[in-house]
Amino acid sequence: MEFLINISPSFHYFESFKGNDKCLNYIQTVALIRTLAIRPDILLLDEAFSALDSQSRLKVSEDVYKIIKNEHKTAIMITHDINEAITLSERVIVLSKRPSTVLNIYEIQFENKRSTLTTRKEKNYNEYYDKIWKDLNHEIN
Repeated sequence: MEFLINISPSFHYFESFKGNDKCLNYIQTVALIRTLAIRPDILLLDEAFSALDSQSRLKVSEDVYKIIKNEHKTAIMITHDINEAITLSERVIVLSKRPSTVLNIYEIQFENKRSTLTTRKEKNYNEYYDKIWKDLNHEIN
């Protein structure tokens, strides 16, 4: 338990939760931490934060981002959340619907130090968001 708490400060965050919310967030967080604990060179995060509530998602994704950067890991993240893709990635690859092809590749660059909370305030955040949304919206229509 001590090892998990040292890896992820957000682990304490869940102590205030009650009932099912605590259980679901806790289970999802432990699964992510357990994956990181084996120290893989490459992480595959397939909708890794989708089961978490909004506040927990921000906190846990921030911790995971910091760990990946501090440990110099490569992560391949699959998400349907545009914000999550922009704030956590250096490169976003937008895929078409099945059979999937690459629609676009965006190199995500921000001037300031990254954070899941502060990145949204970067001047080019909305530009990335709009371009990715247009790619996806075109696929839907």
